[in-house]
Amino acid sequence: MSVFQTFSLISSHPLTKDKKMSAYKRWLRWQIGSRIIQGANVVDYVGGTRLLVEPGMTGATGNIYCGLHECHDMGFVLHFLREGDLFLDVGANIGSYTILASGAVGAESISFEPVPSSFHHLNDNIHLNRIFDRVKALNVAVGAESGELEMMGDQDTINRVLSNEVYVGEKIKVPVVSLDEVLAGRVPKLIKIDVEGFETLVLSGAKNTLNDPKLEVILIELNGSGGNFGFDEELLHNNLLELGFKKCTYNVLTRKLGSGDESNWGTGNSLYVRNPDLAQELLISSKKYTVIGMQI
Repeated sequence: MSVFQTFSLISSHPLTKDKKMSAYKRWLRWQIGSRIIQGANVVDYVGGTRLLVEPGMTGATGNIYCGLHECHDMGFVLHFLREGDLFLDVGANIGSYTILASGAVGAESISFEPVPSSFHHLNDNIHLNRIFDRVKALNVAVGAESGELEMMGDQDTINRVLSNEVYVGEKIKVPVVSLDEVLAGRVPKLIKIDVEGFETLVLSGAKNTLNDPKLEVILIELNGSGGNFGFDEELLHNNLLELGFKKCTYNVLTRKLGSGDESNWGTGNSLYVRNPDLAQELLISSKKYTVIGMQI
């Protein structure tokens, strides 16, 4: 992120907009410290967990400045999951969500990250937090069926599957699995999917899982990137509604689950909840977590 983007994030973020000076100080400490100590730095995260972060890791550095980069979505994961639940992190990157689910909460995670460099960082964070007994990390992509595909390998959080466009950067070939194949009948409580437009094929390979009522929540990025592959994300949205999911919003500060505005389905992460009333009970009853010195 540029300095302007970072300061804009801090000034509008729910956890820092009223505490901007503290966030600016964290930004400054990171800018200085990461230049003195080259490579990965260990930083405090949530509820006693830690992250290994390197300069240029956009989402991870957002966690340093603001506590939770994707505040309401990450807060939902913290407040909704319980110890022993099964969480799927599809497109785990360095493991920000995995560490929340399995490190802070104590849930079991299956984490999918196809890019070898990001997978290395994911494993480092799993071992740093000593949660290797609760996390199964897989260096694979997720799609409709087993196979292989080509994707970017040098774009950090926006690495994605390549379609037919010309790409002059680093390209890698990665194995592909389907969720139904990996789960083999197990059903997660919550699936988070962030695969830069490939979400339609991820869900195509999870038909059995999607139809099981024990799957309660899908947190999925729908920001128009599916168009790069010819996918209609509004159709995906409508298919989830037909399966009984309801589009919701979550406010991490009030712990209130609200009805999602269906007109904004293409603006970023989207939260789909099968039974909002039951989910609300879990959200309200969750313990508090310490984030950048405040409790949520």
